Amino acid sequence: MPYTKPWMSVADQLAQLTSRGMQVSDGVRAADYLERIGYYRLSGYWYDFRQRGAPFCPFDAETGRKPKKVHIERPVQDEFKPGTRFHDAVDLYVFDKKLRLLALDALERIEVALRVDLSHRLGEKHAFAYLKPDLFHENFAYRLDPYSSLTRHHEWLTKHAALVMRSRETFMVHNKKKYGLPLAIWVACEVWDFGCMSTLFSGLRSEDQDAIAQAYGVPDGRVFESWLRSLNYLRNVCAHHSRLWNRNVVEEPKLPASGVVPALDAFIGDPARRTRPFLLLCICQHLMQVINPSSAWGSRLKKHLLEDFPDLSHIGITLHGMGVDEGWDQRVW
Repeated sequence: MPYTKPWMSVADQLAQLTSRGMQVSDGVRAADYLERIGYYRLSGYWYDFRQRGAPFCPFDAETGRKPKKVHIERPVQDEFKPGTRFHDAVDLYVFDKKLRLLALDALERIEVALRVDLSHRLGEKHAFAYLKPDLFHENFAYRLDPYSSLTRHHEWLTKHAALVMRSRETFMVHNKKKYGLPLAIWVACEVWDFGCMSTLFSGLRSEDQDAIAQAYGVPDGRVFESWLRSLNYLRNVCAHHSRLWNRNVVEEPKLPASGVVPALDAFIGDPARRTRPFLLLCICQHLMQVINPSSAWGSRLKKHLLEDFPDLSHIGITLHGMGVDEGWDQRVW
């Protein structure tokens, strides 16, 4: 459909917000936030501040009847809930920014540890193990994609090569000059990003996946594989400064059996909370306790959630929006 929304000055943006019921107590300061952060980015934080229409069940456009699977919708309206303030959105934005930085702190340490695990496990088999398709499972190494006519291993090697050639790190320049290409896995792994390692892990044989996963207290390597995909998704959200706090996680992780990782048991049988970011933060905490049991990361995250989440109860916004449940602070951290 044609795009009809016009460009708006900051003054017009503020006027539109106030006309829709948002309280702006300091227009100069609000304009400054709009100029530095942007209307569109902030709108992701005040989206849940907007009122919703009456629930209805849409009809099937072709048959004119209600669908077999009933889905109740409550359309989001332009008007804000009574009591909505501009600084509520800014406070939530600041909270979310700190949350992303905390998540990145944990993800960095998880990424470094995983890099060691992969290079050590595969390096024992061969110095250039990542080039050997027979060291990976059949689907990854030999099955051709019907669209690209490449295996997943070929696609991974293409990304790996790009990372190697792009790197200007001193150790990479030294190794390429002295030994040439390819690089030994314990050298090459240092340029792998989280996504690169997650994909390589997915290509490992089951026994190799299980061996690495079990070191983190997860018996099933396929469950751990799903964790890595989800954490890579989390990493991309944080690295691109996207909204995190109540995001719908499209890369949903699998859960181990009850009792295997007690901190995750509360998510079993609760599909709604399994798509919220708090589950991924709980997974980070579990992995951090393995990587560095003396780390205060979990305490810092708990403090941030308990003390820094803005009071938005007047418009019905709580930590439950990110998947937090009752008693989490006693059970998990």
